[in-house]
Amino acid sequence: MTGDGAQESAYAECARIVQDGDADRAVSVGFAPEDRRDGLWALYAFAIETARIRDHVSQPMPGEIRLQWWRDRLTSKEAEAEAAGQGSPVATALVETVRRYDLPVDAFERYLDARIFDLYSDPMGDRQEFEAYAGETQSAIAMLAAMILDRSAAPVAAEAAGHAGVAACAALVLRDAERHRARHQIFVPSDILGATGLDASAWLAGGPAAEPAREAMVAFGRDHLARAEAQIDRLGASVRPALLPVLFAARGIGQKSRSPTEPLRRLWFYWRTMRR
Repeated sequence: MTGDGAQESAYAECARIVQDGDADRAVSVGFAPEDRRDGLWALYAFAIETARIRDHVSQPMPGEIRLQWWRDRLTSKEAEAEAAGQGSPVATALVETVRRYDLPVDAFERYLDARIFDLYSDPMGDRQEFEAYAGETQSAIAMLAAMILDRSAAPVAAEAAGHAGVAACAALVLRDAERHRARHQIFVPSDILGATGLDASAWLAGGPAAEPAREAMVAFGRDHLARAEAQIDRLGASVRPALLPVLFAARGIGQKSRSPTEPLRRLWFYWRTMRR
């Protein structure tokens, strides 16, 4: 396969991964200019693949090795993206995207460092540590998407992306609480647990006793969401598609399951946000 053919195939595989694995991001790509969509598919496929590493390993070390593999791909000196990707369509597309849009590799390295936390069962620190974790994961992906869409306008999106990323992360933590409990993982900030009279064991036990901490986490996420939405009117339409997935995910905070009407609500919210 020629270089161009290999890249086209790699981007197509990224699109498939996102469409199958993250409807919020997949639908948002349709609101981006056509010539920027390949880059978004690659970025979002990378985010999906790395967020799922814990699901595919039984011990932290294989997960750390996989994260290091991604670091090596991003810092490869290979001239061709296909060679740098070492046979991975997602890595091939991501390397090409990073080079095409001159994306900051250090942002990806910080993202990968933050994902190490997912591999272990250490409890989350306080709210400041949670905000840092969310900032290097959810917010970072939103900012990188903004850079792909419009590099010159992206800096204006930083504050909105920061708050929206924290809110989205809070929503995901609550939605996946039972899965995390099964792994003895605690993503709820320690000071939120303490303020609601819970310790780690009480949160892991779940049930009605954990409800005050869940409600406090909802309030924490909604506060960040309100701050993010207050910034939207400052953003040009060119970068707004980057914020759509995290904003919509954040709006679902506190919901324990997906609603049958979610696809329609998502499309309406995206359309309305783009027209503000």
